[in-house]
Amino acid sequence: MAEFELPIVFMGPMGSGKTRLGKRVAKLLGVPFIDTDKRIVAEHGPITAIFENDGEARFRQLEREAVAEALAERAVVSLGGGAVLDPATQDALAAHRVVYLTVDSRAVLARMDTSKRPLLKDGPEAWEKIFAERKGIYERLASVTFDTSARPITHIAQDIAAWARGRNPEATP
Repeated sequence: MAEFELPIVFMGPMGSGKTRLGKRVAKLLGVPFIDTDKRIVAEHGPITAIFENDGEARFRQLEREAVAEALAERAVVSLGGGAVLDPATQDALAAHRVVYLTVDSRAVLARMDTSKRPLLKDGPEAWEKIFAERKGIYERLASVTFDTSARPITHIAQDIAAWARGRNPEATP
């Protein structure tokens, strides 16, 4: 059994590295990794199709259910960027260790395929607008913050794993 508290939850804007870092941190900690968006896709099909066919409200309902299930597991959990919009999810996250991944717009837009992001269909400036709307929620829910804009992902993952184990990494509490 791990000597640290689980789950550890990753949140942040689209393209901040939640999945990439979550997988690496889970491996470093020797625990499972759960991506709630991937669970939704596995059960209900592509997110873009859910948005187009059933609307954002239906997607957010599926997301809320996937997050609740994942939070009951001993794992590293990566949330979709908008999962924190749901008040029930916000309440549930208050009881967990939450890693907020920040990134600047130049870095995220250089690494992200916006055609696969339904909320970004109107162009890259949509990312900045969406992030601005969610930033306060991310900051309020965060146990710790790590910036993913420029440092190598390997170093960030090592710092997050050290934080999870109760050590002092380069992070913003």
